Amino acid sequence: MDSPQRAAVEFSLAWQSEFATHTDRFHVSKLSFWRDILPPVMERDIQSLTPGSSCAADFAPGELVPAQDGRRITTFPRHGFASQQACLSVEPCVGRFYPQGYAWEALHCYKGDFRPFRVIGAAADKLMADPNHPLARYPLRLRAYCVQTLPPLPERGGMCSDIAELVTEKGPGMQAPYPAVASDFYRTYPFTCLDGRDDGLFYAAPRMVRHLDATAIAQVTALYARLLQPGMKVLDLMSSCASHLPETLEGLHVTGLGMNQAELSANPRLQDSLVHDLNQSPALPFADNAFDAVICTVSVEYLTQPLEVMRELARVTQTGGLVIMTFSTRWFPSKVISLWTEMHPFERQGLVLDYFLQTGRFTGLHTESIRGLLRPENDPHYRETAVSDPVFAVWGCVSS
Repeated sequence: MDSPQRAAVEFSLAWQSEFATHTDRFHVSKLSFWRDILPPVMERDIQSLTPGSSCAADFAPGELVPAQDGRRITTFPRHGFASQQACLSVEPCVGRFYPQGYAWEALHCYKGDFRPFRVIGAAADKLMADPNHPLARYPLRLRAYCVQTLPPLPERGGMCSDIAELVTEKGPGMQAPYPAVASDFYRTYPFTCLDGRDDGLFYAAPRMVRHLDATAIAQVTALYARLLQPGMKVLDLMSSCASHLPETLEGLHVTGLGMNQAELSANPRLQDSLVHDLNQSPALPFADNAFDAVICTVSVEYLTQPLEVMRELARVTQTGGLVIMTFSTRWFPSKVISLWTEMHPFERQGLVLDYFLQTGRFTGLHTESIRGLLRPENDPHYRETAVSDPVFAVWGCVSS
């Protein structure tokens, strides 16, 4: 019997919430048409793809993920939430996500259930929870793009992957605010971090490091190539020794604002640079409408006063200009805000989206996630995981 075809395929999930346009991309490096389960309405089209071609299908709410079931929304006594988790004390906050196992009796699951539920209401003695899938209420569009076909191999069984589950599970949907519920992100604000000393002490010595593997950096660069235009005046916020801007974007005038002059001086993309501590002074030392775009790469998680900084970014960026935040799952542990470490990666994306929303000066909001790519074999973290660092992005245009 002939061996079945295999391929590397990027699946892209597009959906629209009340607040933003969302795209969640998942790369399957070795899709087996013999073993893996494809959405039935797309199966034939996906199997017919050639490199560079794509197909797509639309799914009504509840078709690709379990349907929203209002009967699953429940109110239970606050003591039914297990606040003590190992060495952590977890205080449930409205709008936030927690593993269902934290309230296993009320949600009729087992203690080790890590599927998320959302707290949508709270009183002194009660909590209201929605354990429905975060994507359950949204129409979804799934696109499959063939990156390359792979040589056939003899099939001898093995693990089967459900592609719909791969794309929709473990986070997508958590970045969207819950309708008519304000997420309690700012209970303690300004935010704090483990190392409360002046940031200038921590960043006094230059760190010529890149926080992402080469595959993830290429995805960040490709995103900037899509969103930015040649000739723009760009502010690289919280910059360092690399800006990750594409070489194809010509004529950019890039200003870097960072914490260490040696790092900034080593960055070949910067025409101007200055050292400025945003946690000491969120006010930016630039005129109104000074930039066409702002980028901030793997640094937003260090801001202790992000709302003030976002208002400043809206001030110094021209109307219609872009502000783009990209981040991943690696950071300096002592300087990341404590709230960030308590969150699911997709919930962090929701937090950054909320920074834009709270500012009230941005339109055309987008989120994008990229997961499943392979880490380069020469990366120092390859033995820890063969999967590349995920990339998360949030961006929007400054309104008048």
